[in-house]
Amino acid sequence: MAQQQEEDKVARRVAMVNNKGGVGKTTTTVRLAEALAKEGKRVLVVDMDPQGNASSFLGWTWDPEQKQPTISEAVQAATEGAARSVIQPIAWDAPYAERIALAPATLDLETRMSEAGVSGAWRRLDMALEGVDDHFDFTLIDCQPSVFHLTQLALAAAHDAVIVTEADIYSIEAAKRMHAFITQRAPKDLANPTLSVRGVVVSALKSTSLQAEQRDSIRAIFDDLVWEPSVKLRTTLAEANTDALPLTDARTADSRATYELLAQAFLKAVPAP
Repeated sequence: MAQQQEEDKVARRVAMVNNKGGVGKTTTTVRLAEALAKEGKRVLVVDMDPQGNASSFLGWTWDPEQKQPTISEAVQAATEGAARSVIQPIAWDAPYAERIALAPATLDLETRMSEAGVSGAWRRLDMALEGVDDHFDFTLIDCQPSVFHLTQLALAAAHDAVIVTEADIYSIEAAKRMHAFITQRAPKDLANPTLSVRGVVVSALKSTSLQAEQRDSIRAIFDDLVWEPSVKLRTTLAEANTDALPLTDARTADSRATYELLAQAFLKAVPAP
């Protein structure tokens, strides 16, 4: 029976979203994956943003000579399990890095937007991941900042969504739009009636009274969906992203502790696979 339960296990897929760019969504995706891996969880990061920043943060670089397959080819294939040939280990030197894998993206993913009008195309990521991420505990899907086709691919494949926002009015309004899209349109338009927003992460928080007011506004709007703690703005965190490094340096201790606490909030809010 235990073996049968293991065979039936499917990774819990979580789309990381906002309708505005530059809010720390990719950083949150990568650093939550890191913190979850340190908890012993097996995590697949699927990069669904043509900018490919999640791929870069995890140490992946595009080599045109090797013709490396990416998530774009897996989606284009429109066949079950097509992502199997895309998934690869990350490049971090850390003891928990072996529990994180990546389905990378390049700018070529943008070409999948042309398929938005093709019948059933919104199901292609779900099909590509079918039977592929079963041996992971969680699949975190880093989405582009929109509610268009690439994000819809992710939301159609996901069980849950986490909204990432900065404490400013434009980010908050974008978060509200994303929440409305997921709760009001996704159940019918994407045939995903069980998709739920499980959390809201406040990112890149500055130590100003205005930011504190906006953070309180986020809490008032989203209530108990808001996870604690907020992520403070740290140059060392940005440097670790740019250098494709895990948060193992003493200078990143504050950010490391923050994401470890957010991982605990994640595990409480997101149903276990």
